[in-house]
Order: sequence, then structure tokens, then C-alpha cells
Amino acid sequence: MEENRFERYAIFYTPPNGTFADLTAAWLGWDSALGRTAAQPHLPGLDLAKLTMRPRKYGFHATLKAPFHLAEASDFQTLLDAVDAIAQNHTPVTVGRLESSTDHGFLALRPVANPVALRNLASALVRKLDHLRAPLTPEDITRRRKSRLSPRQDQQMLDWGYPYIFEDFHFHMTLTGPLRQVSKAAVLSQAQKMITPALPPLLEIDAVTLMGQDKKGMFHQIRRARLAAR
Repeated sequence: MEENRFERYAIFYTPPNGTFADLTAAWLGWDSALGRTAAQPHLPGLDLAKLTMRPRKYGFHATLKAPFHLAEASDFQTLLDAVDAIAQNHTPVTVGRLESSTDHGFLALRPVANPVALRNLASALVRKLDHLRAPLTPEDITRRRKSRLSPRQDQQMLDWGYPYIFEDFHFHMTLTGPLRQVSKAAVLSQAQKMITPALPPLLEIDAVTLMGQDKKGMFHQIRRARLAAR
């Protein structure tokens, strides 16, 4: 049963089956849709396995509601039903064009625009699923505070389990860990050669994905809940 298989859950955006999903899974070395490793390409001058070690376990995604443990009074079916209900009441979101960026010290795909509807979708998932989330442990709080949170982010972490929400939410799809000892330009160039040709001209989010983290730490796609309101 799913509730016995997974230790944490999250709501991500994941691309539908196709070339974009296949290439980004190969880049990271983990296919969350199939729940298995993906063969990574050889890129001259780059240790892709090392560069992608940190984000690999999540699979290619954008976080909408960060990973959380279920509260003791919650169960998997209740979570599944809640995600479906939220999806049924939201329209698809046009995110627009994506671009590769290393501005935050790691390589990610980010939207050129920041539509209000995208923030509203993420905020709804945070708010409407929070009653199913187990409280953070003192260890969780200490770990989060190592990231030098602003006062607002710290309070959001305490209130909602994650600091980067609401006004601090920034949609991005991570492709590497920190780029401290490698040429950002070289990584960006290789990523653009491999992934840019498969980018959708205009990204549309027509579904949100319920994810589960297994006991080895790897995330799997459980269900893509279609955004069905019109």
C-alpha cells in the first residue's frame, strides 16, 4: 500500500510523458514517473553524476508544496482525495517561456514571467493541504534556519512547514546542485545543447503531481491530478 511505501509526500509540477520529460530525467539520472534510474549522458569535461547528485532524488520537477510527513490523524487516501479536490477547482496555468539560469548558484529552468495564477495555485496547495501535514520537528527547524531565512520566511516555516511560499515562492526546475568548483558557463552550455531543443514554447501546467518519497529517499510520481476547472 502507498502509505506503507512512502515516508513523505509532496506536490510537484512534473512534465507529461514526452521528450522533455525523458531528456530531463536522463540529465538528472532519475525517472520519477517510472521510479527507476535513468542513464546519464557523457558530457565532455563535466561530471554530470556529481553535479546532479543533490537534486537527483526528487526527479525533474518544480515544487508547489514542499515535502512533508503526514499528520498522525491523516492517511494516504485523505491526502489523495484532497489533492484531487484542489485540482478539480483550479484552471490550467500558462507559465510561458522558460530560460536556463545559474543566477542563484545552481542551474535551473525558470519562467521569464511570473504569472499571478501560478503563485495562487501554489498558495492554494500550501493552505488547503496544511491540515494533513505533521508539525516540523526541532531538528527540521534547526536545519531550515541554516539557510539564513528572513523574518518572514522564518515565520512561514514555523506556520506552514516551509519558508519559500506565498510572496517568497519562485517557480523553478532544478538541474544541478551548487556550482562552486565548475564553470557555470560550461554547464549552462551543455544543458542548453541537450535540453533547450525540447523545451515547450510556452509551458502550461495542466496537472499537479502527488509525489512520494521512498525509504531510500527517492521520489516517485503517484498521481498526476488534472486541473479541471473551466
